[in-house]
Amino acid sequence: MRVVIVGGTSGIGLAAAARLAAGGAEVVVTGRSEERLRSALKQLGDQARGPVSGQVVDARDTGAMRAFFEGLGTVDHLVVTVTGRGGAGPLSSLTAEGLTEAWRNKLVAHLLTAQAALGVLNPEGSITFVTAASAGAALPGVATLAAVNGAIEAAVPGLAVELAPIRVNAVSPGVIDTDWWSEIGDEARAAFMEGAAESLPVRRVGRPEDVAATIEYVVRNAYTTGIVLTVDGGGRLKA
Repeated sequence: MRVVIVGGTSGIGLAAAARLAAGGAEVVVTGRSEERLRSALKQLGDQARGPVSGQVVDARDTGAMRAFFEGLGTVDHLVVTVTGRGGAGPLSSLTAEGLTEAWRNKLVAHLLTAQAALGVLNPEGSITFVTAASAGAALPGVATLAAVNGAIEAAVPGLAVELAPIRVNAVSPGVIDTDWWSEIGDEARAAFMEGAAESLPVRRVGRPEDVAATIEYVVRNAYTTGIVLTVDGGGRLKA
């Protein structure tokens, strides 16, 4: 089983790569940073039971993604975990440039990456998008994030029918403690994580490994398609 994880050099993508590689899959990871790629490959190589490789490529560069897949050959499963900054904030502070960048960094990157892989994707394989539980959130300042992630999730059922028998699913994480939060500073991050943990039924925030387990499920389960699986510690249950 050959799995490509676009955005697989850190956070949730790296955790998914580690889990699948430990389970014997051949894993290919991509990322935008040469340094992160080297670090990821070293980490994966220490625990992999199957071949592991990677390449620096920007998922927002459609031409580069097409060339990457053409050079790779047949792929059984594609997992797209790429995300981006921008888009968060109250309506009063949003700009056209920020909105455009938010859509380009995630929605456009996810869908065009899937498009680029179609020529080499095994018909019995799958595509898994990693979105975010903000798609269903009703919180101040997350309208753009909700719109971007919600758009990807809305595309899943239609793509599952359009691309059949290729399976198409999405995994939607809640608050996961990754470097995505690093820009708010250590103190603010710790306070936010503590508050989030107290508010969740499971009484902790998520770890990348929690999401990786769900990604592995939808990759390996050949009878699952057209669904969005939420992994949020019960966050959606809050009043």
